[in-house]
Amino acid sequence: MKKIFFIIALTIAAMVNAQILEVASINKIATPENEDAKVAGIAPDGSYLLLTTGSNQGLQRFDLASGEIDIISEAAGAGYNVRISDDGKDVVYRETSYNENRMRVQKLMRQTLSTRQKMVLLPPTRDLQGISIHRNTISVVNGKKASRIALDQTQKTEAAPVLSISNGQLMITRGSKTEQLSPNGTDKSYIWPSVSPDGKHITYYVAGEGCYVAGIDGKNPQFIARQCRAAKWLDNSTLVAMADRDNGEVVTESAIVVYNLNNEMQRLTTDDLIAMYPYASQDGKHIVFSTDNGETYMINVK
Repeated sequence: MKKIFFIIALTIAAMVNAQILEVASINKIATPENEDAKVAGIAPDGSYLLLTTGSNQGLQRFDLASGEIDIISEAAGAGYNVRISDDGKDVVYRETSYNENRMRVQKLMRQTLSTRQKMVLLPPTRDLQGISIHRNTISVVNGKKASRIALDQTQKTEAAPVLSISNGQLMITRGSKTEQLSPNGTDKSYIWPSVSPDGKHITYYVAGEGCYVAGIDGKNPQFIARQCRAAKWLDNSTLVAMADRDNGEVVTESAIVVYNLNNEMQRLTTDDLIAMYPYASQDGKHIVFSTDNGETYMINVK
């Protein structure tokens, strides 16, 4: 078996306010050399990664045990907002193109990894808003229309809340109804929304302000931190995010951080890495991130 990990001599950064996680190691993953590479997701059990580019061009599956790479798509936009099924067997992604009127459209695709069988879930549209996968159900919001697609046609579908952004506003779709949430007011601009694993809370980022957590109904918004960007849920009470700074042109520093709902923070990476855009495995044991020069690292959690 090809060895694809090597443990680098990184000292875990000192805790800033609290120890939220116990880190076993930080490993550099020997992905194919590509200065423009970026992580787009991790399997629920941490067995494979999804890789794309800085511009989300194409999507590849990288098996961590064998080092083998499977090309899922070479299309533009395929690496943006990818969703992986709870069992890790299916990937749902977008393919961006332009129609006859030179307007940008997105097609929603599904690939079953074991068979490489592809299925068009949604034909090219200009209104693809939100996507989620919960148990046996792919939920899709296209404009104001919501639809559910079963991963396994022999089992029932189960609707789950889907967050999306429309004209800078935070929207939520439950069942067939889409409504505006925008917990901090409609004069704000929202990005990076995510629903907690238990479906009880949401996190989102208000441009110019910072990261917040609120109830699934948008009530009681709680400020987390300004330097808590592109946050993902590690579990129902912990966020993993990046704390980055730039000079107006390029990112000059960035660290992977975790916050809990008590606003305690722990920094996981050191100053020698510009660590960005983390993803957490569903089992909470692995966090992966990319660097500014296309390297990929995994944080293993005890």
